Amino acid sequence: MQLLLHIGRYFLLIKDTFSKPERLSLYWKRTVEEMDLLGVKSLGIVALLSVFMGAVITIQTSSNIDAAWIPSYVVGFTARQSTILEFSPTIISLILAGKVGSNIAAEIGSMRVKEQIDALDIMGVNSAGYLILPKIVASMLMNPFLVMISMFLSIFGGWLAGVGTGIVSSVDYIYGIQFDFDPYTVTYALIKTVVFAFIIATVASYQGYYTRGGTREVGISSTRAVVYSNVVILIANYALTQLLLL
Repeated sequence: MQLLLHIGRYFLLIKDTFSKPERLSLYWKRTVEEMDLLGVKSLGIVALLSVFMGAVITIQTSSNIDAAWIPSYVVGFTARQSTILEFSPTIISLILAGKVGSNIAAEIGSMRVKEQIDALDIMGVNSAGYLILPKIVASMLMNPFLVMISMFLSIFGGWLAGVGTGIVSSVDYIYGIQFDFDPYTVTYALIKTVVFAFIIATVASYQGYYTRGGTREVGISSTRAVVYSNVVILIANYALTQLLLL
C-alpha cells in the first residue's frame, strides 16, 4: 500500500508541476541557472569517467580476443557499440542520478524543513512548478549534450589507450568505429537519455518535496533520491530497450 501511495502522490506532484505556470520570464531565468548547476557543473565528472571507461573497454576487449581469425578492428567496433548503446546513456545517467539527484533532493528538502515551500504556497505561488519544472527542463536539455560529449570522449579514450599501448593500430580502431554504423543507435541513446533525465529530476524532486522533519531527514531523502532514481532508471532502461531495439 505504501508503494501505491508514493506512486499516486508522485503523479499528482507531476500534475501540479505542469499546471498553473508563473511568469515565463521568471521560469526562463531559473531554468538557465539550473542548466548551469545541473548540467555544466557535471561536465568534469562525465568527461573523466568517459575517457577512462573508453580506455578500459578497449583494453579489456583486446585482451579477450585470442583467436587469430578475429580482426583487430573489432576492438574499435566493440568500443563504439558499448559506448553508444549502454555506457554513455545508462551508466552516465546513473552517475548523474547520484550527483544531480542528491543535489535536487537536498535543496528542495532543505526548503521544505525550513518552511520556505509553505511560504510560497501561502503567497499563492505554485511551489511545485516554481521549484521543480526548471530542474526538469534543464535536465532534459543538458543531459543529452553531456551524453554526446561522453560518447566522443569514451571513444577517444579508447583510441588513446589502444594506440598508446600498441594493442591496436589507429587505422584499425578508426575502421572499427566506422564499420556497420547505424545512426539509429545514437537516436536510441538520446531517447533513453531524455527519459532518464526526466526520471532523475522528478524522483529526486519528489523525495525532497515531501521531506518531513529536520536536517537528518534531508540526508535520508537525498539517499532515497539516488537509490530510487537508479532503480527506476534500470527498469526504464529494460523497457526502452525492448520497445526501441526489438
